[in-house]
Amino acid sequence: MRTTRVTVAALLAAAAITLTACGGGEPAKNSGITQISGGQNGNKAATVLDRPFTKPELVLTDTTGKPWNLREQTKGRPTLIYFGYTNCPDVCPLTMSNIAVARKNLPKEDQENLRVVFVTTDPERDTSESLGAWLKAQDPSFIGLTGDFATIQAAARTLGIGIDPAKKETDGSVVSMHGAQVIAFSPKTDEGYVLYGEGTTVDDYAKDLPKLIKGENP
Repeated sequence: MRTTRVTVAALLAAAAITLTACGGGEPAKNSGITQISGGQNGNKAATVLDRPFTKPELVLTDTTGKPWNLREQTKGRPTLIYFGYTNCPDVCPLTMSNIAVARKNLPKEDQENLRVVFVTTDPERDTSESLGAWLKAQDPSFIGLTGDFATIQAAARTLGIGIDPAKKETDGSVVSMHGAQVIAFSPKTDEGYVLYGEGTTVDDYAKDLPKLIKGENP
């Protein structure tokens, strides 16, 4: 199995790790945000945590414009959470596409049970409508959430994921700097116990999802 086991403390000790610049350009430096490494180490896709993360108390707005409570609406369900933005030209669409393709390989019952939640890091531009249209092209079952940036940033930090406010570059492009990890939450405990980095492939997700859906270690 392509799995490594680490503690949350060990991951959080890696301070000042650079954020991913989805909009291009150089990675952010000295952001002051402690961020988790994605768990990619050699040929290992999954990072299994000895001390899982508590699911954030997070209420945002979904793609229909209605309030969406993360804890309540994913309780008892296998859940993947990713923080990114729709104008990202590379990492974000690739990550969601890989998950979408892997999900389609699951039995129908497992597909319906799995929750994939995309939380925008650029809420000023990612409205409910635009977020819904973008995710529909990836997988109509994916849940998109937008809302107050400070609320999103605080929730991400409880999961060790750093996010910086989107900023406009000199060339006019807008860059959102954010950690690029996917966190899997167990349907048994509702805790985040597995991390995937941006290098995780369709095959990695396809191999691991059947176990994640059961709350097992990949």
